[in-house]
Parts: sequence; structure tokens; C-alpha cells
Amino acid sequence: QVHLVESGGGLVQPGGSLRLSCAASGSIASILTRAWYRQVPGKQREWVATITNGGSTNYADAVKGRFTISGDNAKNTVNLQMNSLNPEDTAVYYCFVGTPIRPYWGQGTQVTVSS
Repeated sequence: QVHLVESGGGLVQPGGSLRLSCAASGSIASILTRAWYRQVPGKQREWVATITNGGSTNYADAVKGRFTISGDNAKNTVNLQMNSLNPEDTAVYYCFVGTPIRPYWGQGTQVTVSS
């Protein structure tokens, strides 16, 4: 079974940057989209950004202009560069891969923005 593994989370001061990476443990066929979501305890998981196989990107208003999603179709990876972080960005971040057959989710990586 293929798993998604995230890395790059941690503690950062307000205004700082982090880069999250997500890699698949094996090959995933027919990928439609790659995305990042985040979740704060007690709240619903929210969408952050998406990149299609064609390279088109979309961002939630809360992160637009600060976060950049990128992906490598050949390597089955998706990254999230996060700049100008603020405490409201504190959450567990999950990578997502969508196919016609099933979705794939990573286990999550904690991002904490605090001074």
C-alpha cells in the first residue's frame, strides 16, 4: 500500500518561513491533483492550496501571496513553501493526492508559529 509521508514541520517565529515536503512511498497512477490541507484542534480540516498535473495552482485567500505549492509528477512529490508565517497558520498540515480511484492522505506534520 502506498503512503504519503510529510516532512518539514516545526516551530518558527512569526514572520519566518518553512518548507513542507510530501513524498509517496510508491507509485501512484492517474494522479489528478496534489494539495495541502491544514487542521486546528476542534475545527474542520481546511483546504490550503492545490496544484494540478498541468501545473495550475490555486490558494485559499488566507495564504495567497505567502504560500507557494509545487510538485514533481515524475517523483510523486508535492511541496509547500510557507513565508511570512503568522500564529494563525499554526496547524497540522496534511498533503493530499487525488486520483479517480481513491484519495491519499499523509499522516500530518505540525507547524507552530510562535514567539
